[in-house]
Amino acid sequence: MKLTTAVLAAGAAVSLTTAVVGATRLRQNARHQAERNEAFLTRNQLDWLAQMSTNPDLAKLWAPEDMDVEEYMQLLAANRLICILSVRDRLGFVRTGHLPWHAAKLMENDVCRRYWQRFGELRAQEAEGDERAEHFTRVLDQAARNHPQAQPAVA
Repeated sequence: MKLTTAVLAAGAAVSLTTAVVGATRLRQNARHQAERNEAFLTRNQLDWLAQMSTNPDLAKLWAPEDMDVEEYMQLLAANRLICILSVRDRLGFVRTGHLPWHAAKLMENDVCRRYWQRFGELRAQEAEGDERAEHFTRVLDQAARNHPQAQPAVA
């Protein structure tokens, strides 16, 4: 092999390696930016839920017409707990197989069950197309249905 051919081959290999590393870095930067955006939006949502669940005047503006403001505030506080669990799950802080346990613990709380009964279907619609969110919603729905107080009384 001639020296010029070897130099050209080595240069091409270095160029290809640089291109692959650059493309990988761009994908990684895009993924990190998406994660930062999601964290930012999640913080906004949790802040909004905190304000709505503690400020009756603000909650009154958003409460459904058929719902008492105090009830709406309680349901939003439950939604905040559910959102926190959802974030922990998305970030990988809920160990594999433990989500049903966490969901069952949430559904032990009456206000969480009332929230799910009222808004669970909306959560399912919001989750459509997001496999992880759909799984989370199914697990919470199952926990709500499995709670003893959700079972019909046996005569």
